[in-house]
Amino acid sequence: MERYRIRRLRTALLAVTAAGGLLLTGCSGTDDGGGDKASDSSGRGYAPAPEGEQQSSPDDSREVAPSPDYLSTFALDVDTASYGYARRTLADGRLPDPSTVRPEEFVNSFRQDYDRPDGNGFTVTVDGARTTEDDWSLVRVGLATRGAEDAGDRPPAALTFVIDISGSMGEPGRLDLAKDSLDTMTDQLRDDDSVAIVTFSDEAERVLPMTRLDGRRGEVHDAIDSLEPTDSTNLGAGVETGYETAEDGLREDATNRVVLISDALANTGDTDSESILERIASERREHGITLFGVGVGSDYGDELMEELADKGDGHTAYVSDDEDARKVFVEQLPQNIDLTARDAKAQVAFDPETVREFRLVGYDDRKVADDDFRDDRVDGGEVGPGHTVTALYAVRTKEGADGHLATASVRWLDPETRDPHEESGQLETDALDTSVHRASSRFQVTTLAAYFADTLRSTDGNRTSLPGCPSLSELSDEARDLARTTEDEDVSQLADAIGEAQRLHD
Repeated sequence: MERYRIRRLRTALLAVTAAGGLLLTGCSGTDDGGGDKASDSSGRGYAPAPEGEQQSSPDDSREVAPSPDYLSTFALDVDTASYGYARRTLADGRLPDPSTVRPEEFVNSFRQDYDRPDGNGFTVTVDGARTTEDDWSLVRVGLATRGAEDAGDRPPAALTFVIDISGSMGEPGRLDLAKDSLDTMTDQLRDDDSVAIVTFSDEAERVLPMTRLDGRRGEVHDAIDSLEPTDSTNLGAGVETGYETAEDGLREDATNRVVLISDALANTGDTDSESILERIASERREHGITLFGVGVGSDYGDELMEELADKGDGHTAYVSDDEDARKVFVEQLPQNIDLTARDAKAQVAFDPETVREFRLVGYDDRKVADDDFRDDRVDGGEVGPGHTVTALYAVRTKEGADGHLATASVRWLDPETRDPHEESGQLETDALDTSVHRASSRFQVTTLAAYFADTLRSTDGNRTSLPGCPSLSELSDEARDLARTTEDEDVSQLADAIGEAQRLHD
């Protein structure tokens, strides 16, 4: 295992993306024709992307890195909402729209066993395995922050909850779930943390100013209990008022964060994503206020929420039931409000002597110009304790390749001092001796999630697929075996989702 440090730079999205731009195209499984069937939404029960979202064109498919460009530079991403939303739509008996599937968010939804650093920053674990296709391997770059259990002395948090109470939020599993989640999160916060509440429908309202929780939790719970669904969705007003409230309640030496809970289906007021995004970006630049987006609802503006969090140096999660809420607001609470690294990005240089071609799985809207890797003026994002981030590459080696395969460099800024840190390490070809199906169980989970995402977003079965991609039936069998081996409930849920996708394809 190789260790690196990582800095993450998030590239600003200027339009609602189509779930990753299809840098890596979908699998086209053999015995069930997964790729062909995925492209036919007629009668297949697809969950359509919400109105107003831009779809990716088939021409936006993933490309093999051209020679002599053997550099891959990208911003790290800890979002998981795409996978959560896909599970929800499959459970509802619909295939997710391919444009809402982002492979990196599928991969990053699963626990990994990477080593963790003692302090702020990252460790990196690099490994790989051969696929069933000649000369093609999958290489995994895994990053981990320090454990959340070591963050008991985190700075206090000043959280502004911005809650969607539009009419659509009145459906079961939306506002009711949001209220339960907020009640749960409030009970988990410390006495020295502060909370403010803003609601929005056709207008925005400040329900509770920034309030220290010590002795006043009852006021917060009362404000949450009073929330009721009303009219349309003026997301722009909610963001505007939310950030004004966060600015008014800004606390020095604290983590200042806006927590946006919404189905992200803006239809009233300022629906122009660029102007909303500019407000978020300016608040981040001037006051360091970051955004945590929590998506709810069967019809959900996934791309818009992801775009908002990207501009706000934050991340997204999707909550579909009480179990998801407990995970996000209890188990993952420290990593959702604390910071261990700012502005993290990675650069991998593949060796042209041993590598014929490569491609990064996902991270399509996280690309960073190679020359910007060490430019700390270029803004990046933040990562909290307990996070793991995985980047998976498909790598085609040259015949008889032996020796150096790649050099990975990672960079981040210390969250307190803003000092940059960087380290590099190498990966050798002998790391690819094991086949994908005989690799460690966690490596297999990673590839299984990537293959599943690749299948779901396939729009043309004739296009090049992720090397060694099994059919849906084979994926289902592998997932069931892994669920038994790992005894991991998350892997069991993945197996259920794959099984449902197979049923909908058949």
